[in-house]
Amino acid sequence: MNAELAINAKATNNEQETIQIEVVYGLAHKQKLLSLPVNQGATVEQAIIESGIINLFPEIDLTVNKVGIWNKAVKLSQVVEDLDRIEVYRPLIADPKEVRKRRAEKAKSEGRADKTTGGRVNPLAKKD
Repeated sequence: MNAELAINAKATNNEQETIQIEVVYGLAHKQKLLSLPVNQGATVEQAIIESGIINLFPEIDLTVNKVGIWNKAVKLSQVVEDLDRIEVYRPLIADPKEVRKRRAEKAKSEGRADKTTGGRVNPLAKKD
């Protein structure tokens, strides 16, 4: 009986354990979520390549696009765990800080913002 357990344990060790993951990527007009099994110990990069999402979206360049797991940025060398959701991010079109700065400048010039503090204009404040 013990020999039979040892054989079964040895057979299990020789077979690679698999885990279930998801790989997602989206554009404004098209999104894709792929669910697939990968070998335990696979990296984010290996999982993305195995998923075939690069074939569906040829604009994905792993040297340019950032990646994350459950909305947290990670490196391509990160090892994936069971039920991880790998997200491939698109590059930003505009810097959010610059957009916010331009919007604030416009509000000041239109009189919707206080020129000194940048905050909203107080309608109860005394006008000189």
